[in-house]
Amino acid sequence: LGGGRSFLQAGVWLLAPTAVASAFLSNTSIVAILAPAVSEWSDRQGTPPSRYLMPLSFAAGLGGTMTVLGTSTTVAVAGLVESAGMDPIGLFEVGKLGLPLTVVGLVVIVALAPLLLPDRSGPRGSLGAASREYTVEMVVERNGRLDGVEVEAGGLRSLDGVFLVQLERPGYTIGPVSPRTVLRGDDRLRFVGRVDDVVDLHGMLGLRSSEEGQLARLGPGTGAIYEVVLGQQSPVVGQTLRDSEFRGRYQAAVVAVHRAGYRVDAKLGDVRMRVGDTLLLISDADFEMQWAEQPDFLLVSSVGEITSRGVQRRALVVAPIVVAMVALAATGVLTLVESALLAALAVVGLRVLSPIQARNAIDLDVVVTIAAAFGLAAAIRESGLADQFAMGIVDAFEGLGPRGVLLALVIATIVLTELVTNSAAAVLMFPVAVAAAEAAGLDARSTAIAIAITASASFLTPIGYQTNIMVYGPGGYRFPDYARLGAPLSLTVIAVVVLGTPVFW
Repeated sequence: LGGGRSFLQAGVWLLAPTAVASAFLSNTSIVAILAPAVSEWSDRQGTPPSRYLMPLSFAAGLGGTMTVLGTSTTVAVAGLVESAGMDPIGLFEVGKLGLPLTVVGLVVIVALAPLLLPDRSGPRGSLGAASREYTVEMVVERNGRLDGVEVEAGGLRSLDGVFLVQLERPGYTIGPVSPRTVLRGDDRLRFVGRVDDVVDLHGMLGLRSSEEGQLARLGPGTGAIYEVVLGQQSPVVGQTLRDSEFRGRYQAAVVAVHRAGYRVDAKLGDVRMRVGDTLLLISDADFEMQWAEQPDFLLVSSVGEITSRGVQRRALVVAPIVVAMVALAATGVLTLVESALLAALAVVGLRVLSPIQARNAIDLDVVVTIAAAFGLAAAIRESGLADQFAMGIVDAFEGLGPRGVLLALVIATIVLTELVTNSAAAVLMFPVAVAAAEAAGLDARSTAIAIAITASASFLTPIGYQTNIMVYGPGGYRFPDYARLGAPLSLTVIAVVVLGTPVFW
């Protein structure tokens, strides 16, 4: 992104590469990697991350429509098409529609995002500010450098980006804290500050984290600080931190919470967790590797930039594997499934991932959901319900011609994909779309592709797609914010799919 502040520049240097990468790699992984970097860049520029994180998520969703590999939705529909006796969908065939949709969609994002997205930089420390702010608690070490020293003399009044707001002692609380207040061992100090500066507090002589017990269990030199975003499937959602046994469950201690654009100042043990909450926590160096691919957290990011030689080596190994996988599938030497399995074996065989990490990378919830949707779709087809629903659509929209029927199918898919997972929506709509296409004189195969692309583009709510909820907390968004930009983008999807499908097939 460089040093420019123009959103047009962001569109060229951030959104376009994100879309291209998402055509071949997991959208979730792309957003998980880029979101912390985008937040850090916006901090340096003095602009709120809310301007960029939602567009990042939407760009990843659009890019996934350019190849069959792009999303699990297109993969699932490709399997259904082949099992129905139709010609297999080529690796880049969906790009006939996905590429123009991505280009037009990115233009819409670049044009409308600066006008429609919120800019919440305010005194309350919203996530839309130049950086996220947290409230954290530190303890004065007994007989340490700050024990018996005045606040100002100890340098706690001149910290860059961090403010001492409260001091707690047994029996009473001091706040605001006078510069002349003498600190005592075991005083509990509450600081408010930006995430990077809060992390620096943990290295300050004379202070220790209120969670030093967790650090002690981790062992010397192995502690690390992370930001995580709670997912819908996290078992701690709806519970307080105390009741959820978060520390025992994850071997991690939460030191601060950020929610929907604001820091949470309440006592941490009493905070009831919500989907999209951003937590600052302490754990060991393996926490990210262990939990990054699990549904408990939508985003796991080490605070600060840590790039090891091992990470660089793995990147150099993975890149040619991905290229080879795409080439084998695109040229027809192997099927898509065969090339993907071969790539997975290569990643494990070359020790980029351990077998356990590879197993953990499989999202079983998604697999089970898709499998269940296949069964339900078969039941809908065999029971005749698909034909009845399809005929209802045809009867209602046949006056508008075949494109009117396609329009109805696309709108129904958009509504359904906001209620269930994208893949499930596409699988459930598949038998209906095929039946409606045959009744209306449309090509069933191209209609199925149109449904797959539509289901992959979920922009109206934060819960519609996983990457949307990933940026919900870090971006400081509210639920209605997604519809502001998502509504015109969804209309773009409808227009491109309905007008383009009969042209390209």
